[in-house]
Amino acid sequence: MADFDINASLKAYLDDPQSILTPEADAALLDCENDPDAFTPGLINSVLNPIADTIGENPETITQASHLDSLQFLLKCAPTLPLSQRSDKQYGAGTDCELFAICRQTSYLPALSVGKLLDVVISGLGAHAEIVHHEEQEGDAETAHHKSTLEAFAFLLQWCVAAIEAKSAEKSAAAPARGKGGKGAKAKKGDGSWDPSAQLQTALDTMTKVMKLKLAKIFVTTSERDTFIGLFTRPVYLILESEQRVKSTAIRMHAFKVLCVAIKHHGHAYGAQTSIIQNLTYFEHLAEPMAEFLNILAEQYDYPQLAEEVMKELSNKEFSANDTKGPKSVSTFVARLSELAPRVVQRQVSYLAKLLESENYTLRCAIIEVCGNLIAMLSKAEEAERSENHKGQINAFFDVLEERFLDINPYCRCRAIQVYVKLCELETKYPKRRQKATELATQSLEDKSSNVRRNAIKLLGRLMATHPFAVLHGGLLNYGEWNERLETCEAELNALKPPAGTPGLAERTQADATVDEGLLDDATQVEEKAPMSEEQQMAAFQKAQEDAATAEALSKLQLTRRYYVEALRFIDTLHDASPHITQLLGSKNKSEVIEAMDFFVVADAYHLETAKSGIRRMLRLIWTKGNSDEGKGVQTHLIECYKGLFFDAPGNFSANDAANYVARNMISLTFGATPAELTSLEQLLATMMKEKCVSELVIQKLWQVYGVQKKEISKQQRRGAIIVLGMLALADPDIIVKEMEICLRIGLGGIGRKDLVLARYTCIALMRMTDNKPVKGTQAKPSMRLPNDHAVLVRLANLLDVQSDSRDWYGLAEQAIGAIYALSKHPDVLCSEIVRRKTKAVFAKKAPASEQPDIDNSQLDADGDVEMSDAQEPEVEPEFEPAEEEDAGSALGLSQLLFAVGHIALKQIVHLELCEQDFKRRKAEKEKSNPGLSPVKKTPGGRTPAPKKGDSKKQEEEDELDLMAGTNEDDFTDAIAHIRERELLYGPQSLLSSFGPLAKEICSNNTSYPNAELQAQAALCMAKLMCVSSEYCEANLSLLITILERSPSAVTRSNLVVALGDMAVMFNNLIDENTEYLYGRLSDTSLPVKRTCLMTLTFLILAGQVKVKGQLGEMAKCVEDPDERIREMSRMFFGELAGKDNAVYNHFVDMFSLLSSDAELEEDRFKKVIKFLASFIEKDKHAKQLAGKLAPRLQRAETERQWKDVAYVLGLLPHKNEEIAKMVDEGCKVVETAA
Repeated sequence: MADFDINASLKAYLDDPQSILTPEADAALLDCENDPDAFTPGLINSVLNPIADTIGENPETITQASHLDSLQFLLKCAPTLPLSQRSDKQYGAGTDCELFAICRQTSYLPALSVGKLLDVVISGLGAHAEIVHHEEQEGDAETAHHKSTLEAFAFLLQWCVAAIEAKSAEKSAAAPARGKGGKGAKAKKGDGSWDPSAQLQTALDTMTKVMKLKLAKIFVTTSERDTFIGLFTRPVYLILESEQRVKSTAIRMHAFKVLCVAIKHHGHAYGAQTSIIQNLTYFEHLAEPMAEFLNILAEQYDYPQLAEEVMKELSNKEFSANDTKGPKSVSTFVARLSELAPRVVQRQVSYLAKLLESENYTLRCAIIEVCGNLIAMLSKAEEAERSENHKGQINAFFDVLEERFLDINPYCRCRAIQVYVKLCELETKYPKRRQKATELATQSLEDKSSNVRRNAIKLLGRLMATHPFAVLHGGLLNYGEWNERLETCEAELNALKPPAGTPGLAERTQADATVDEGLLDDATQVEEKAPMSEEQQMAAFQKAQEDAATAEALSKLQLTRRYYVEALRFIDTLHDASPHITQLLGSKNKSEVIEAMDFFVVADAYHLETAKSGIRRMLRLIWTKGNSDEGKGVQTHLIECYKGLFFDAPGNFSANDAANYVARNMISLTFGATPAELTSLEQLLATMMKEKCVSELVIQKLWQVYGVQKKEISKQQRRGAIIVLGMLALADPDIIVKEMEICLRIGLGGIGRKDLVLARYTCIALMRMTDNKPVKGTQAKPSMRLPNDHAVLVRLANLLDVQSDSRDWYGLAEQAIGAIYALSKHPDVLCSEIVRRKTKAVFAKKAPASEQPDIDNSQLDADGDVEMSDAQEPEVEPEFEPAEEEDAGSALGLSQLLFAVGHIALKQIVHLELCEQDFKRRKAEKEKSNPGLSPVKKTPGGRTPAPKKGDSKKQEEEDELDLMAGTNEDDFTDAIAHIRERELLYGPQSLLSSFGPLAKEICSNNTSYPNAELQAQAALCMAKLMCVSSEYCEANLSLLITILERSPSAVTRSNLVVALGDMAVMFNNLIDENTEYLYGRLSDTSLPVKRTCLMTLTFLILAGQVKVKGQLGEMAKCVEDPDERIREMSRMFFGELAGKDNAVYNHFVDMFSLLSSDAELEEDRFKKVIKFLASFIEKDKHAKQLAGKLAPRLQRAETERQWKDVAYVLGLLPHKNEEIAKMVDEGCKVVETAA
């Protein structure tokens, strides 16, 4: 046996493993040096098996030269570096034999052979460790002779592990690649299922066993021991470098155990410290495992010194500005260590605090998390464990967190908020700190980073859900209730307090009792010898008891009052936060919107008063575009929230009670809802109905509420029931079809005639029976309509005859006409009859009516379902004598008639379009069934099956169908256009032809017809008729614009703005020259008119219906309007406009000119508007061109204000033009001198 020289071998191994000489290796192996093909698994096994047997019998034989060299020869055939790190230049070994030259690039040793080799070394080392241990037990003093054997095994084990790791890395890298040929590939055929994890665990376990021996007796000098321990720790660090290995808990724990024993018992601490710092710098995946390792070392091996030293070194470490990996890894490590071993970190927190000053945000994030973990640890500490400065430490950490709410980096601000979210779950509540956190989170809702805002909403939700005010009166946060309690408490306090003349008496009573008693006793003993009588003693005792009870009650009440005041402050802050969160429901960031929804759900559970408005605002999210995952996610979450809030009955309810609960909630959602909220609710309920979220039993309950005959039911409930049923019918029309009788009996019967709003919503519900809504770009569906003598249509027609001076009549009339056009086969015939009846009622009978006051600002419904009626039967034009129109009752009747006429005219347009679609559909079907029929061209003047012939018989319809195959589509379209343009308002047989001049007459003579309601309805009727025919529109446009400019009624002006918008779509050439009158309404004195005008112009411009000229400056002024809704709408408009062919850039100079020349526009407001507009000029090219156009104005400026305006806008544009900058400087000096 030869002595093994570990130092020489280790030096050679670290330089180049293949430089180790193996002259005594098995002859069969030596023969393969220049014949790689002979190096087969069979040959390898024939060499390995005898060595394994020999070592198994006697481990010390490992030091035999033949065995040692043979094993080293085999290991030289397996590279110890991954493929990416191999390089011939590294070794400069040009004299390699053929086999080793190949082995430098690829492993020639099969994986199974490497595994077998490792088994031999592990089993030999383990067996030898047992022998040494046995000798130690028997007290054998001579153990030094084992040194060489242990070193040989440790050296080979290090090499085997390196080979295995290189092999594993090579295998994982080559896994996706295919088709690599060559002999090396053949040798790896059986490697697919090879997994050395179990062997590595055994190897690590064996290392631990060896290190538990009394190595000091074997390795006498420190350097010898360190060298030997290094043979174990080096492969351990190598194993940890593999992310895959570290993921295995078993391997990770075994590796940690080896290192812990080496550090604790064999002086490896300094080496470990260096390795840990290096690992954190170069291997991101080791950040958390290293923290875990140091925690195990401190907890299980009682060695926290290493963790402390590592933290000291890290706190002084400086990272380069380009290094992102190092700081990230260190921050993860520090944060994880503070979570696992907070006490160890606490001792070094003064060093770590330096990292707060680091420019790298990830390091600051780590310290923020450390502070949170230390607060959590200190708050859970037992009373006995608490140090003197316990509170001071907690306060210091809280101060850091609060300070970091305002960190310059959004990630740090986020981390501070996230840490607070975790702290909310602590049992110790820290009320003062929570209040401060609530205020800071409310401020953070206005942060520019959406991530910060989202986390701030989350924190507010957690602060509310874990608030500390649940000790008294439960946990609800209703401001009114808490305020009432505070007032009651203050009243009780005032009752207990002494009179105003003796302030602080209660406090002094206690002081007297404790301080002066002894003095009084002394004085009594000296001066007064007469004792108190028994009665006096009893009275004094009783008084003292009463005083003590009063003082105690006073103290309790003062504490209670403080509790109430703090609760109210907390609720106040949440109330302040709610509007901001409501605003964030409109955010473009999905997660922010979802967090805001969750906040309001929690707020509702705690009865926060501002929750209701937020929950209503959530409704509009149902319109979030669902074509992306984000849109669908928001919609789905909204439905889930509403289910939880309104549609999921408590679990202990029976099916009947649950249905009642859900039906009640559904009805309550309609109470006080705006039209926009009702539209959104309709979409939500229809979506839920499609998804089968509404049970049949709930629908039955809604019909019961609607159909109940008892008087005690409120109007609101009955209305709510039919509103909800109408909404659900959008998804399932059968809901209304099945219960049509109830609608006839209630909504269209006596109850509906008394409650016009109920009748109106019943009409809307009835419209849902047919799905006749035309979808753009799709073929019209066959419509299922009712004959005119059907009970529903008869009742609908009769509704317009209801005598009422309520403004609700107009809403009812609009929906009744809409329902007739939706349900009737021949709505024009039925509506002709309605117009005749209404006309006779107004003109034929002049029954005296009680004087009605003029009605101003009537609430009209001008949303204009764009549609119109034509009627064919001749009707004598009513003789209308203005002088006789004196009583207001007739004015009301005429107003209602004009409203009905206008709305019928609009509906008729849509009806004609539907007829055209129906014709095309039936023609297509006819041609499909009879492809041989050829179309016959007809002249435009020829008779076509005009849809106005409403009373046609079935036979005529069949004849029409026969003619269809021969009718040209263009002819039919021309005929429809002719009817609309010439016949509806000008045809000799058309009913509507009588009302065009009538509406014009009333509008033209507002002094002759002074009734405000009549004027409003006449203007609306004329506007609707103008949408029918371009000829009528052209003739009356100037009158309409005059009314728009001069009408005192804001409602009339709003209606006409919408009407002008409709005309701009239909008759663009007529309106295009008059758009300045539309823009003029942006300066209207009435806020609703301004809003309507802005919405109308937004639609027209973005849809390309009107040409944008110089008036965009008027829209720009709205960006800084006092009204928030106008500001939001105009900003949204410019945001959309900026995406359309550089529109903001193209019109920037015109807008600037208009704004700058407006003397009434304050300078500050001007600057804000221009700054907003300049933010859309993103391209440098555009900025330079605009600067070039605006710069000459500096020299032409007539006033200082003009010069300042130009200089300001040039300062906003990144033009980078030195000449312009120089001109601005010069101009400034000139102005200053002149001034």
